[in-house]
Amino acid sequence: MKVICDRAALLDAIILVSGVVASRTPRPQLTCVKLSTGTVDGAGELSLAATDAEISLILRTAKVDIVEPGEVLVPAEKLRQIVAAEDNEPTLTIESEQDMCHVRGEDAHFRLVGYPASEFPAIPDFHAVVAEGKARTVLTIQSGPLGEMIARTIFATARENTRYAINGVLLNRVGKRIEMVATDGRRLALSRADATSADGGDETVSCIIPTKALSMLQKLLVSGDERVTIAITDNQILFAIGGDGDARAVLASNLVEGTFPPYEDVIPKDQDKKVTFDRDLLNSAVRRAALLTNEESRGVRMSFHGEEKRVELTSRAPEMGEADIQIDVRGYDGEDIEIGFNPHFITDALKVITEPEIIMELKAPNKPGLMKSGDDFLYVVMPVNL
Repeated sequence: MKVICDRAALLDAIILVSGVVASRTPRPQLTCVKLSTGTVDGAGELSLAATDAEISLILRTAKVDIVEPGEVLVPAEKLRQIVAAEDNEPTLTIESEQDMCHVRGEDAHFRLVGYPASEFPAIPDFHAVVAEGKARTVLTIQSGPLGEMIARTIFATARENTRYAINGVLLNRVGKRIEMVATDGRRLALSRADATSADGGDETVSCIIPTKALSMLQKLLVSGDERVTIAITDNQILFAIGGDGDARAVLASNLVEGTFPPYEDVIPKDQDKKVTFDRDLLNSAVRRAALLTNEESRGVRMSFHGEEKRVELTSRAPEMGEADIQIDVRGYDGEDIEIGFNPHFITDALKVITEPEIIMELKAPNKPGLMKSGDDFLYVVMPVNL
């Protein structure tokens, strides 16, 4: 193999694909990236592939001249370091000689010891999965709404919880709508968007996607109007970004095993107090009140005064001090109430809400609060004792 690559485009691709490379493994091939040449519509392209045996990624770049087709398997981290270090070079030449990879700049020649390309583990092929009927459903969605759904749920997933199912995000296909749900047992985030189904079916299809896979997918969604095709099998999910026939990236991941909690039961249905906030005003108030909290007293008390359409936020930390912040609300329906929340749980949700107005619904000091933004996002947060 011999290719001449645009250095900047190559570096961007290596940085992305390195995100799925295994860091610790007895199989050195899993620490490598596989470079392969190919053609699309008569033009040459270079594919970079990596996997950690759970998640795999294939990236394609057309910013390359192919002198001699072929493939090579080389350590991902060293290749990234070399390409990054050659920052004065507009192009780099990559050439393979059996298992040796040569990287050449104008005044530099690096020799990287690699492995036979045939030793790279087999990774899922999007076209084969769809063509062979292995997918339970195939969906198409724009990258903008998909990226927003991920951002609005991934922050609420559990971290290293023994209940593995809540370490990921639940994806449901219900008719022409898809929804993502995440929870860590103390809060729950749900986001919805429209999608088209290739099979035209209306039955519900569900799976649990690992957080790592969604974090990687976020980095790949660079254009809001790009098409993303999703194929779900019994134990894997595949994302073809930029179409399916000419996808610039294909991300595949094993699914999380287990049963997701019955989240519908957690969403309150009988809230009798409704408060309408300016998003930025609430965010500022909660962040300031959080300044005087600590691990022992990490709650912020919110005192709602309906007649004055005002909310008072107070916090107190021993040997630190107290905070008292008052803000007006745009609307209030219901009786007065005092309730405590972890301020970080509130600000986490406010960061991913794009609408300028949000609604908070409450029932009692010991009942969960419900935050809503438009018709496609809701967030349940448990109160804390003060």
